[in-house]
Amino acid sequence: MSDGRILGNGLEAIFRPCSIAVIGASSDHRKTGGRPVHLLKMHGFQGRIMPVNPKGGEIQGLPGYTGVADLPETPDLALIAVPGAGALEAAKDCAARGVPAVIVLSAGFAEQGPEGVERQRELRAVADRTGMRVLGPNCLGTVSVPEKAIGTFSVALETEMPSEGPVAIVSQSGNVGSLAMKMLGKSGAGISRFLASGNECDVDIADAIAWLANDEATRVILCCLETCRDADRLTGALDMARAAGKPVIVLKMGSSDAGKAAALSHTGGLAGYDRVFDAIFARHGAVRVRSLEMLVQLGSAVSALGDRRVSPGASVSVIAASGGFGIMMADAAEESGLSLNRTGDAAIAKILDVLPLASPVNPVDATAQMSANPETFGTLLEAVVTDDANEIAVIMMALGLEVPRLREVYLSTLDRVRKAHPDRVIAACVAGPDDALAILNGMGIVTFPTIAATMQGIAHLGTLSATRDAARATKSTVAPAPLDRHAVRNEAGAKAALTAAGIAFPREETVITAEAAAAAARDMGTPVAMKILSAQIQHKSDIGGVELGVTADDAAAAFTRIMQAAADKAPGAQVDGVLVAPMIQGGTELILGSTTDPIFGPVVMVGLGGIYAEVFRDTALRIAPVTRDEAFDMLRELQCFPLLDGARGQPRADIDSAAQAIVALSEFAVRHAGDVAETDINPLLVRAEGEGAVALDALIVTHPETNAEAAE
Repeated sequence: MSDGRILGNGLEAIFRPCSIAVIGASSDHRKTGGRPVHLLKMHGFQGRIMPVNPKGGEIQGLPGYTGVADLPETPDLALIAVPGAGALEAAKDCAARGVPAVIVLSAGFAEQGPEGVERQRELRAVADRTGMRVLGPNCLGTVSVPEKAIGTFSVALETEMPSEGPVAIVSQSGNVGSLAMKMLGKSGAGISRFLASGNECDVDIADAIAWLANDEATRVILCCLETCRDADRLTGALDMARAAGKPVIVLKMGSSDAGKAAALSHTGGLAGYDRVFDAIFARHGAVRVRSLEMLVQLGSAVSALGDRRVSPGASVSVIAASGGFGIMMADAAEESGLSLNRTGDAAIAKILDVLPLASPVNPVDATAQMSANPETFGTLLEAVVTDDANEIAVIMMALGLEVPRLREVYLSTLDRVRKAHPDRVIAACVAGPDDALAILNGMGIVTFPTIAATMQGIAHLGTLSATRDAARATKSTVAPAPLDRHAVRNEAGAKAALTAAGIAFPREETVITAEAAAAAARDMGTPVAMKILSAQIQHKSDIGGVELGVTADDAAAAFTRIMQAAADKAPGAQVDGVLVAPMIQGGTELILGSTTDPIFGPVVMVGLGGIYAEVFRDTALRIAPVTRDEAFDMLRELQCFPLLDGARGQPRADIDSAAQAIVALSEFAVRHAGDVAETDINPLLVRAEGEGAVALDALIVTHPETNAEAAE
């Protein structure tokens, strides 16, 4: 649930201040308190800089002030660089003076034990009481390149300010974010804003994304995320960015068990179940990457692309000076979901006219002649770029820009062709040098350093286009309701509750005598499955509590065996009887379930089921509730989907019914989120088209507090 703060409110003073006070300022520019003053002066901030130090006097050539109350004017922004307890008092002084926003650079808060936690709670209380926005504490602050407004002590600005451009960086980790800023600057991509949120006592990542969604200087937002403390705020901010046409690219850290533990100790938050973040990003229009390098490369690529877009699963034309490189790039393209269509006949004729020995059918092997006679590169490039058989021209440049005699020819040719065809996308696989990369990016040519990164990056660009064009996610309309306590008494109760929710089960009967078991089996007319019913016996087969393929003649004896097994192996269990169900054959077995993420709430999962569920772990996951379209997408994501889709001449399964079951369970999970922690349906038997999907087993697990209430 959101805490009620308006997303992005009050960040104007943080990103675009006209005056800045530095509390804890030092004349030594190597100290934390001295660096912001030094950087503001060095990089040409045009607003007023007011150093604050109890000793007063002159500080780095500026008049110093002994306290916030002594300042000649109320600053738009105050940077606080004094130790923890002093930082809290300085924040209170700023609030009393009416300062709109402060950045607490100091450590000594929630990351340092109970005393720090209490200090941070007091800092948040100041923000809540006065409306003053607080960034941090324990953060690396901000940089606004257009205004030269610096609220950081980062060494990333030690020698130069990044060039101005459309890429913003928001990061919970200051060092990770500042390294991304430095890497972007080296690539030639311009930067608009940088913000590191630290402990997020008040201003958080969601605030920054929301503000940047309306920032004219920003066109793409790079996000380094360790955790999410408020699901509604993060998803709301992502929705705002997508509505504004600002792609958000996320590096989510903490996907491994070790990474999640580190995130917990570092930020005091929950890293969450990693795949749930994937589902959140997909639903709300963000694209996730797995490395800092790809985050920076995509930011640079989006900057170079401008208004041009790449289609999802785009086709590429590859030019390489080696058949080996061409093969490697074709392999990488296929692995990334891209395709290489055959070069068009007209383009082939142009290529062979200048390089008769070339292999002109995509990938184009220009041979060593591309380097021996670099003038031919223009003809090759023109032929491929103007060929409508593929969407994107990709040039494998290897070491071409490292060789002086080739560099100028290649750069001038790329510039000429790019200007002649401004609507076409050209990508270069080239690792350097840095100044050449900056020139290429300035031309609007997308660059990636390796073969794999080139194709992965192009695929990510296609995903960005798709997410920007997708419909905005809608909020749940499923009304909450309490769960019937009988639903968790035993399997029969769970099935009754799920049947009411819209999931189909075969007709079953609960019996309490051997005679009733025999009668039920005769009535069903087929071999039956018989299972012990008890809330205390979760793994029925382990104690001999399940018998399959039972005939009517043996049903009474099977009942007796099952009841005796329960008495012997689980003597303390309360037994409600035996469940008798018809044996159903045929179809594809899926597993269907829901669980509760501690941050984002109910999620629904589908995958290959039966005895293979734990072996192959072939699953798809979404935030609940899901639409029918999302349910179909989940099924299509499964590696086992061909089994449902009629592979190798088999009848097509009733995919519509399977999708409807996913929708029904997702709505059940949301409706009863207050009580239900998990549900498990295994197997969901998906039969031939027109025959439906039927669930054969079900389990509902409630939250511990719900169990406690039920026991009272």
